[in-house]
Amino acid sequence: MPDPTSSPEGMATLRAVEHAWNAAAQHWDPAALAALYTEDAVFYGGRIGHSVGRAQVRAYFESYAAIFTTVRLTLVEQELRELAPGIVLAQGYASFEFGFKAGGESRATFRSTLVLIRQPAGWCILQHHFSPTPAEPPINAPR
Repeated sequence: MPDPTSSPEGMATLRAVEHAWNAAAQHWDPAALAALYTEDAVFYGGRIGHSVGRAQVRAYFESYAAIFTTVRLTLVEQELRELAPGIVLAQGYASFEFGFKAGGESRATFRSTLVLIRQPAGWCILQHHFSPTPAEPPINAPR
């Protein structure tokens, strides 16, 4: 794969993973979402805790099953780096649109880091970290 920093192929890889994620989240399918991650994935999402492995990633998505009807992800302002052949780092922002079972919708944007890895079945997410952008640096200056 050519260097994704400047290649359309790198962005196409990211967009294909984003498209697959949205297809699984359209009707909030925790099993289909988890299938996009490697067996040994590491994952920081919007809940307290760290998920390691596909089973824990699935449990994370299942924890939202009673809340969401649909979720849409748009990855924006992404910087891509090819870490090695078949391994791509993507960092930028993840904008979400949430549909709730109780009714209504909301939106949120988080900082995002994904590591994508090419496996025999296609591209999967090895590492996922989404976090809010701090309002100010989290520094406790001495007084």
